[in-house]
Amino acid sequence: MIAIVDYGVNNLRSVQKALEHVGAGAVVTDDKHVIRDAQGVILPGVGAFGDAMVILHRSGLDEVIRDVAERKIPLLGICLGMQLLFDESEEMGAHRGLGILPGKIVRLPAGPGLTVPHIGWNQIHPRRAHVLLDGVEEGAFAYFVHSYYALPADEDIVLATTDYGCDFVSVFGCDQLFGAQFHPEKSQNVGLTLLGNFAKVAGAA
Repeated sequence: MIAIVDYGVNNLRSVQKALEHVGAGAVVTDDKHVIRDAQGVILPGVGAFGDAMVILHRSGLDEVIRDVAERKIPLLGICLGMQLLFDESEEMGAHRGLGILPGKIVRLPAGPGLTVPHIGWNQIHPRRAHVLLDGVEEGAFAYFVHSYYALPADEDIVLATTDYGCDFVSVFGCDQLFGAQFHPEKSQNVGLTLLGNFAKVAGAA
C-alpha cells in the first residue's frame, strides 16, 4: 500500500486514481501510523512553500516524513512536495524546508517569450538510466505548473532535466528518495509510467 500524505492540498484523489490505474494500492491519509507503515509514501503539493511547511509542522507530519526518509521507505515528492524535501526556499521570503536533501528552491528566470509560472506541457530529458524512468523516452512530454525549481547541492541525484529559460531538475533520485517537478497524475502515459515504476520500487504493484 502507498500512502498519499493528506495535508490539505489538491489533486490527492487524482494521484490515488493514477496509482490504482497502474495496479498499485493507495490511500489518502494524514494518519501518522498509516504513513509510517506504508510500503511507499507520496508527498504531493500545490501552493506556496511557506504555507505548506507551516501546515506540515503544526500537524507533526514533517517529522513523519523525515522518519520515512531516514528509514529508507520509498518516498516520492510531486511538484511542491518535491521542493519541500530540500533545505530552503526563496519563495515569498526565506523558508526552511524539510531538510532531507541539501539544496534550495529558486525562482524560474523570466525572459522573452517565457511566462512565470511555467504552465503546460514540456519535455523531459533523462540524464541516465534509472528504474524510476524505465519506459520514459528522451523528449517525452509532461505537465508542469510551477514558478520555482530545485537547485540540489548534489548534481549526481539529477535523473532528468527540462528547459524553460534554464535547465532545471524535473526528476531526481537518491537511494529510496525521489522527486518529480511535473504532475504525473496529469501527464498521461509518461506520468502513469513513472508512478508505476515508483510502485514497483515500493513493492506495491
